[in-house]
Amino acid sequence: MEIIDKSAAESAADGFYRIALGVEYKGSRYCGWQRQASGVKTIQQTLEEALSKVADAPVVLSCAGRTDAGVHACGQVVHFDTRAERSMKAWAMGANINLPHDISVSWAKVMPAHFHARFKAIARRYRYVIYNDQIRPAHLGEEITWNHRPLDAERMAAAADYLVGTHDFSAFRAGQCQAKSPIKKLHHLRVTRHGKMIVIDIRANAFLHHMVRNIAGVLMTIGAGERPVEWLKEVLESRERRSGGVTAHPYGLYLVQVEYHDEFELPERFIGPHFLTGYESLSADVAQGIC
Repeated sequence: MEIIDKSAAESAADGFYRIALGVEYKGSRYCGWQRQASGVKTIQQTLEEALSKVADAPVVLSCAGRTDAGVHACGQVVHFDTRAERSMKAWAMGANINLPHDISVSWAKVMPAHFHARFKAIARRYRYVIYNDQIRPAHLGEEITWNHRPLDAERMAAAADYLVGTHDFSAFRAGQCQAKSPIKKLHHLRVTRHGKMIVIDIRANAFLHHMVRNIAGVLMTIGAGERPVEWLKEVLESRERRSGGVTAHPYGLYLVQVEYHDEFELPERFIGPHFLTGYESLSADVAQGIC
């Protein structure tokens, strides 16, 4: 085992190692992140099975954000405890050898025992990608949301400003949401157009169930000119889910980043998804260190 710092030694002191992983996946073939008693295929189950082969023992994962069926990730963070002694390269490469093509481990790092992928996260960031054209695209069909109506990204961006800050987001909360409080702090909500692509980029301390997809649904309604910009403020202040219109499809949604305090020194990667990394305005965020 590569014990090269104090954090690793701390984890090993009690006879186990706490390992964090960066994970990417295409959620189209899976019934969400969380393992289910019904035995349907999930990201968690598939990744645990692959890691258990590397550890030669059962592995149980905790994740930063439990994504829904059809939702993707390029910045998911998970952790697990193990007594198996493996190098960080062995955890990442060994998992990838045993994983299907639509799940990939991008990095592994030994962590202190007090690290927790979910409870130590201080912010999460999602991107919702819309392909805006009259003609349905033949490619990326399960990785973007297609909207045939002409959407005005500037109207969507103007409406998005109403949501920045600390608010009660009950109007954007799914009925089955189990969060203790609907009050969340939204750090930024940007809407930008890149050719036929419109990207909704949203960062908050935490999210309610279906919150991003419900916001995307309202923004697309406004972008199509079916409602005024001020309607989003009315929806927010109503605190009633029925006032907010339809929930947007899951296909265009990506968990792109989970943030932690500097003490954990987790590896940094580009803000995805991969097919957007060439756009200059999105890449500029990375260069400025504000992602």
